[in-house]
Amino acid sequence: MEDKDIVQLYWDRNERAIAETSVKYGRYCTSIAMNILNNHEDAEECVNETYLNTWNTIPPHKPSMLSTFLGKIVRNLSFNKYKHTHSIKRGGDEISLILDELSEVVSGKESVEDDIIRNELIKTVDDFINTLSENKRYIFIRRYWYSDNITAIANQCGRTENSIYVELSRIRKKLRDYLTERDYDI
Repeated sequence: MEDKDIVQLYWDRNERAIAETSVKYGRYCTSIAMNILNNHEDAEECVNETYLNTWNTIPPHKPSMLSTFLGKIVRNLSFNKYKHTHSIKRGGDEISLILDELSEVVSGKESVEDDIIRNELIKTVDDFINTLSENKRYIFIRRYWYSDNITAIANQCGRTENSIYVELSRIRKKLRDYLTERDYDI
């Protein structure tokens, strides 16, 4: 079923929308949640919450890219679940490592005044990603959007883990420079 047809089912408040979403995007959403949570039960819970949130969000929203819309919801839910589960201890797991890597570049300012700046920052990071070669963009997005581990990325790219670590380090440095040139306080 086409995305526009699935979205229309949501607009029509037809419960079949959730089933069709699950058929088309269930594995995609589960993959994102599993990469972040590394726990099947928690991932399944986040995927189910994704369907509920999608039901509650469409309408009024009418996403042009359903996959991206679902990916963002499941990713946010998974990170929230991760934070809740790991609030007491900060272990050496993959998500902690990913967040630590990105904290070198972007600080987590959470005040209301930073909302506009955060939205501008998101656009600026998006613009930066578009300057990367297809291969570098793939590595960056697999690591920092899909939360893939270095071994999986290296295998997918046919490269060594060390070369992926080095590539990500260089990309983060370029991102830091890119943001600094645009007057972001890093």
